[in-house]
Amino acid sequence: VSRMAARNVIVRVLAAVEGLGACTVIATDKTGTLTRNELTLRRLWLPGVGTVELDDDGGWPKGATIAGRSAGWALARAAVLCSEASLGPGGGREGAVGDTVDIAFLAFARRLGIEPASLAASHREAHAIAYEPVRRFAASFRQDPEGLEVLVKGAAETIFAMCRTPGEEAVIAASKLAAGGLRVLAVAAGRVDDASATAFRDLRLLGLAGIIDPLRPEAADAVKRCHEAGIGVRMITGDHPLTALAIARELDLARTPDDVVTGSDLARLEGAALDAAVARGRVFARIEPLQKLAIVESLRRQGHLVAVTGDGVNDAPALKAADIGVAMGRGGTDVARDAADIVLADDHFASIVAGIEEGRVARDNVRKVIALVIATGAAEIMLFLLAVAAGLPPPLTAVQLLWLNLVTNGIQDVALAFEKGEPGVLARPPRPPAEAIFDRVMIEQVVLAGLWMGAIGFGAYALSLHLGFAHVAAQNALLWLLISFENAHCFNCRSERRSVLAVPLANNRFLVLGVIGAQAVHVAAMMTPGLNTLLGIAPLPLAEWLLLATLAATLVPALEVYKMRLRRRS
Repeated sequence: VSRMAARNVIVRVLAAVEGLGACTVIATDKTGTLTRNELTLRRLWLPGVGTVELDDDGGWPKGATIAGRSAGWALARAAVLCSEASLGPGGGREGAVGDTVDIAFLAFARRLGIEPASLAASHREAHAIAYEPVRRFAASFRQDPEGLEVLVKGAAETIFAMCRTPGEEAVIAASKLAAGGLRVLAVAAGRVDDASATAFRDLRLLGLAGIIDPLRPEAADAVKRCHEAGIGVRMITGDHPLTALAIARELDLARTPDDVVTGSDLARLEGAALDAAVARGRVFARIEPLQKLAIVESLRRQGHLVAVTGDGVNDAPALKAADIGVAMGRGGTDVARDAADIVLADDHFASIVAGIEEGRVARDNVRKVIALVIATGAAEIMLFLLAVAAGLPPPLTAVQLLWLNLVTNGIQDVALAFEKGEPGVLARPPRPPAEAIFDRVMIEQVVLAGLWMGAIGFGAYALSLHLGFAHVAAQNALLWLLISFENAHCFNCRSERRSVLAVPLANNRFLVLGVIGAQAVHVAAMMTPGLNTLLGIAPLPLAEWLLLATLAATLVPALEVYKMRLRRRS
């Protein structure tokens, strides 16, 4: 959890650490996650004028015609009056409050000489309809000396349906803007008698705005790393299908229109047909919140372990339904964060990939600790069974067994959990969701190590008694041998497949200190009056210590041979 937090992934549910590492599909928002969520007007299409290319800052280009400026001013005025946002101190984006689309329009209007606050104050708002993804437009009814005016902005196809004659030219222009990767919004206005549903008829189209939301510089590389890790990425957005496809092509998420599934497509499907469409789709455009939930549920039905990103109140059902819900920490709502298992402190898609990497490392380390603990436990069981079968006295006392497991082994297995990730942790495919911890590899390694330690330990103990050593002396030597075996096996468990020599000691200094600490604690116990009597232990001669250390070291080449065969087998 600490390592993930250092990489801007805040864990709210502990099981999500390992779960994120096992996900097979990420269903991600576009805006703010793959893109910067720093919207700027880049192109306008104005009736009777055509397409106008704005400068890099979203301002009016030099050499614009008087007609173009007039039409652009009318569009900006309507967008400002149909807005709930406000610019920051001094009229800049810094400190601005409200929806990023509204802020982009306010910034554009200010560059045209319009003061948004003054304009809004001079036109009293009689009624407003806030933007909702299902509605796909926002509206404001403003009172002025000439009467009541309605101003609307939203998805182009939604606004076109409200206009008296949007014209084929406007429809073509909207498609061209979207195909260029721009988010397209239409703005319209009209005089009305009252603020009723009948007001949204025969409006005058003021123009189209093509808004750019640049990709995050690390987004394409993060998507590539997901693909290399065998993780599918699905982009879910409310944008126009052409806009979504253009962005997806930049990210190498999709290539052809067949990769795009729209909300209207999903609305006509259910059951197996819905699952087939979701399986085919790489990009989902014009998606409503409940359809996002349906996509997540469909992916899960198809056997995927799904991670979902979201930031809004409407995303909460999908975040709850996912195997791993990932909320945005900066731009997300409290509801989204409460529904999620993980929160991204920086809202970056790349942070999800970092979380997946840490999740896989966490599971690997769990396996390493289990392999160490179970193998040493199996060796102890085998040792006692062989002693009983041979009619020999107990190899260890109860206190010695507790000392071995709780003190010496306990120091080392905790240290093993700090192991860094192995090379290529993101280059392998996700594990199957139903895969057990005890797979063939772990069982083989546990059995081999347990048999090796148990058999040699019993042989050394039986030989000591046969040579006439006192029972207490034989137990003392055996306890030291088992501690040394566990010291050696710690290094075997650092990797299931790589050689001990291939794993740098610097990758886990805690383990090195843990092994030294286990030896130091046991040596100190040998020399501490009272404690050594309780444990039945005493210092060993140097020659005997070297002999036992050599016996313990044989476990390393035994596992090295196994790992070599395992690498050849795979």
